[in-house]
Amino acid sequence: MKKADIGVALYLLAAVIFFIVPISSTLLDVMIAINISIALIILFNTLFVKEVLDMSFFPTLLLFTTIFRISLNVSSTRLILSTGAPGNVVTTFGQFVGGGDLVIGAIIFIVLIIIQFVVINKGSERVAEVTARFTLDAMPGKQMAIDADLNTGAITEKEARERRNKIQDCLLYTSPSPRDGLLSRMPSSA
Repeated sequence: MKKADIGVALYLLAAVIFFIVPISSTLLDVMIAINISIALIILFNTLFVKEVLDMSFFPTLLLFTTIFRISLNVSSTRLILSTGAPGNVVTTFGQFVGGGDLVIGAIIFIVLIIIQFVVINKGSERVAEVTARFTLDAMPGKQMAIDADLNTGAITEKEARERRNKIQDCLLYTSPSPRDGLLSRMPSSA
């Protein structure tokens, strides 16, 4: 077993435990900080990815992080309802965003929900559509370039086959349908 596999297994195990077992506010603070760090790492990786296949694991990663985030939400809700003290991260975030006023906090919460569903989710669907269209439109040119390199002897038959397989693998992650692209998985995370 690889170290990464063990890490993912522990990550999911922690999520399941947080659903069942009440945790302390200190542990919740640490887990929220880890969750924010992982989210930023994923964000920067997706921003700087060079090819679609470099992030082929993105839907699975998004699923795992969503499960972990939901388990943290359950844990923070349990702490708020049972002790009234959800921890420093939740308290600080609530005071910063809401300014210590419940009405302002509720209005900002509603605005954030609207922004997430309308702007971010619809925007990610559109990005997925455009990315899929550009990827599919570029495929014939890439195929012809492989054929030209093969005909001139710049690459071997094996290299040409590998390049063609790589191009065909792109079809798994892009599609002209707005619901089939890699980035269109985002709305289901909301």
